[in-house]
Amino acid sequence: MTGITALTGARIFDGDRWHDGAAVLIRDGAIMGIASQSDLPADAAVQRIDGGMLVPGFIDAQVNGGGGVLLNDTPTAAAMDAIAAAHRTFGTCRLLPTLVTTSTETTRAALAAVRHAGPGVAGLHLEGPHLAPARKGVHDPRFMRRMTDADVEMLLSADIGRLVVTVAPEQVEPAQVRRLVDGGVIVSLGHSDATYEQAMALFDAGATGVTHLFNAMSPLQGRAAGLVGAGLDAGAVWCGIIADGLHVAPSALSIALRAKRAPGRLFLVTDAMPTVGSAATSFRLGERTIDRRGDRLTWTDPSGAEVLAGAHLDMATAVRFCVDVLKLPLEEALRMAALYPAKFLRLDDKHGRLVRGHVADIVHLGADLTVRRTWIGS
Repeated sequence: MTGITALTGARIFDGDRWHDGAAVLIRDGAIMGIASQSDLPADAAVQRIDGGMLVPGFIDAQVNGGGGVLLNDTPTAAAMDAIAAAHRTFGTCRLLPTLVTTSTETTRAALAAVRHAGPGVAGLHLEGPHLAPARKGVHDPRFMRRMTDADVEMLLSADIGRLVVTVAPEQVEPAQVRRLVDGGVIVSLGHSDATYEQAMALFDAGATGVTHLFNAMSPLQGRAAGLVGAGLDAGAVWCGIIADGLHVAPSALSIALRAKRAPGRLFLVTDAMPTVGSAATSFRLGERTIDRRGDRLTWTDPSGAEVLAGAHLDMATAVRFCVDVLKLPLEEALRMAALYPAKFLRLDDKHGRLVRGHVADIVHLGADLTVRRTWIGS
């Protein structure tokens, strides 16, 4: 016996092009290739899919919660696995649980726990505490502070899969960013009032990302391009976007898609909160109550203003938004959900495509782009 499973009966998008009348061949959790139905191994176990399409598993670099679980409340491996399970229903095969600005003790607990999380957890995203209070959003400014050498040492000693750290240029030094990057940490900029020049200095030091472009950052203006302009102009930089029509206007996203210099691209993130995969209409984030009204999550600050507090968004919905509202080709929307985040996270040697040698993370989408099933490889 070959031990090969052949998934057939659906169109196949391998990350670059479509295959019709073909099958995805899987063995031991890895892709063996794509073969025509007339050329399958004689002893392959054939699983027939009822139409639709097979596409690379989605990868989400920013997930605060899901299934009623918020990582900040429970920084444990079990919580991370529960979040991953909730998002798998929506096509996300790999994700980075994301810790919103919090105490050093909670951060250390999350860094220790992620080593014991299951295969759907690709690492950890620390969104803070080295952010600018002027652009705090729903983050608690009491914990925001400048990065110290001790912080750098803690991050460098984490020894986990992928570690993304979101920082504001106001709170770090270029030399600290260089040390982190040289040690394998992925540095992204966000929650900042940085000028174009300040942002570019950190990109030059090795930062390669912008966290939820447009949100909680200095905007692009005619005489001051800000962090938004720097992210779009810096070719090597990848920019996460929340494509739900609430965090960024569709027109602004369309402009950004046309403006972004390659090879870095815009990629989809959900910034999801625990309401995804849950019927909950409110939850607590520290001392703050977050309310859900429809797909909008908000916190009312002491002045009475409503502040967006993460997103009630899953990756499949973001893909549909890109196709239906932004009018992107389906192939590009799928790349924004799989290949591009894989490249940003430096996972593209094994993830983001359905090609020989890659992990068999696969999503079965219906014609309406809803998720019918997911497969998680190894």
